[in-house]
Amino acid sequence: MRSLPAVFAITVVAVALSGCTDGLGPTSRQQAPLAAQAGLGVGTTFVSFDPPGSTLTLATDINTGGEIVGRYLSAGKTHGFLREPDGTISTIDFPGSGFTVAASINNSGAITGWYTLPAAPAIRHGFVLQDGTFRSFDPPGSTFTNPLGTSESGAVVGRFCTLAVCRPTGSGDFHGFLYQDGGFVTLDVPGATETDAFKEQANGAVVGGFVQSGVEGMFVYQSGTFTTFTLPNGKNVALDNGGTNTRGDIVGTYCDLPDICSIGPFAEHGFLWSGGELTTIDYPGATATSALGINEQGDIVGGYIDANGHPSGYLVTRR
Repeated sequence: MRSLPAVFAITVVAVALSGCTDGLGPTSRQQAPLAAQAGLGVGTTFVSFDPPGSTLTLATDINTGGEIVGRYLSAGKTHGFLREPDGTISTIDFPGSGFTVAASINNSGAITGWYTLPAAPAIRHGFVLQDGTFRSFDPPGSTFTNPLGTSESGAVVGRFCTLAVCRPTGSGDFHGFLYQDGGFVTLDVPGATETDAFKEQANGAVVGGFVQSGVEGMFVYQSGTFTTFTLPNGKNVALDNGGTNTRGDIVGTYCDLPDICSIGPFAEHGFLWSGGELTTIDYPGATATSALGINEQGDIVGGYIDANGHPSGYLVTRR
């Protein structure tokens, strides 16, 4: 299944890379209180945002302070971004890179993500940005490193591929990883053809997605043990990214029409899995919605495609 974040990635790869200015200010496309049809009840508020001049925006994580990270496309180049609680947006570019994505931010402000170099655009490396300093890392033998989450302990989780040519997520080429104290642990759900680690909770539990016998489900890994589950009614889980918090809430993306989703994001929805209940998240008027990050207060971030085909980031609050 091709998920919304994957389509974002494919769009970026298809565009030539070029320069872009830094220090961008915020824009807001829509802010509206929503009723129950939005999926999270009366009083829920969605805010859409894009860095000025961007043609694609995707929010990937949010911390307890309300800082949001993600990626945007402008003038043919992909940049990471940091959005402050007041709406101010700044650009994040790994030094000398041709492509940078900011994937996760913890409560201390440490950011993890990935980048490519112009001389080797197919090779992706992981990075941690802390106190203004970048540090690069890769699991041994990795040709495609996708860090997706960083915890308060400084651990990083994500997925990696060791093949010369890595196929899209879900094709069976990726393994999950846990990177902590300079060491790597490979995460593979027993019997799965692919494992993708999304985020880590404060108690050390890692949440992610997997494929087994053609079914896309989710897992929780803790103390060497995998616990797996699938969404109700056989809904497939997008394997590109998702989020969790210390309360055990999980957000992600599902597709209710797999045959259509295999060719584009036309039937995808964000979801919140909390207390054994599934709540759908749809940005108002969107043709597709993803949910990728959730903080301790329950604020959720992700991306959506509007009726005109424009991909934007969003923040949803329920207070």
